[in-house]
Amino acid sequence: MKDIITKTRTYRKFDESSKITIDQLHEFIELGRLGGSARNCQPWQYLAVNDPEECAAIFPYLAWAGYLTDWKGPSEGRRPAAYILCYLNNQWLKGSQQEAHFDLGIATQNMLLGVTASGLGGCRIGAFSPKLQDLYDFPEHLQLQLIIALGVPAEKVVMESCNGDDIKYWRDDDSIHHVPKRRLEDILLSSTIKL
Repeated sequence: MKDIITKTRTYRKFDESSKITIDQLHEFIELGRLGGSARNCQPWQYLAVNDPEECAAIFPYLAWAGYLTDWKGPSEGRRPAAYILCYLNNQWLKGSQQEAHFDLGIATQNMLLGVTASGLGGCRIGAFSPKLQDLYDFPEHLQLQLIIALGVPAEKVVMESCNGDDIKYWRDDDSIHHVPKRRLEDILLSSTIKL
């Protein structure tokens, strides 16, 4: 389990020629469906996209890697081969949107663990133009909240320890993507209970 979690990194460059089937996308969504849900509300629905023209239509609405200000996203040939679009169904929502977003975190992590186990990679994208919602003719109670870009990774991503509080990821001259992670000893709390 730790090995799969460690390998589940955020990839932003893919081999666009390597296809992902609808059946594979449905398997990943199934893993998300099996996760826990506050109040067992299960308010999320998903659109699986692997058609190249549809993928090309989605791509311009996405923002990539906010810390890499000089990079506007992957070039042709390195773009995602598929997407999973995550919609909040407000008619199914029983609790708060905050609870629903906890559910989405669980669901998408389950999906990405499955993606990694199958030899693929992915990237959660929350930065996108609101106009992407208008690309599809869905009813108003379905709100697009997150996109998962998927494909065969075409970049190397390495983790390293944070240098102080600098958590910004970066790319070196060889285009290796570096991700600083806080150390275990930095995130563990120690205290005595107030009685």
